[in-house]
Amino acid sequence: MAAQPYASLRWGAILAFALFAPVALPAGGGDRRQAEIRRRCPSEPLLSSAKGCLQVAPEREAPVLAQIPADSPIQVLRTWRNLRGERWIQVKVASRRGWMAAA
Repeated sequence: MAAQPYASLRWGAILAFALFAPVALPAGGGDRRQAEIRRRCPSEPLLSSAKGCLQVAPEREAPVLAQIPADSPIQVLRTWRNLRGERWIQVKVASRRGWMAAA
């Protein structure tokens, strides 16, 4: 009869470990490292997310130089806000420079 108190104590310890030990472990057994942040170099091109128009000037009525398809590499040269508060970016696509309306 003396062995029973120790057996219940042993099972209680195993149960407590099984319930609380997984809380300290990462999900899926993965690492606890922080995600690496990659900084973009200013000279690297961006990819356009949608098709757009490359225009001569930062105005809606300006003539269109070219249609830019989605996922085209563009290099941002500068940004501009016109008198109506619209934001525009001057970009270089391939060898052409022009303005695109910023979303």
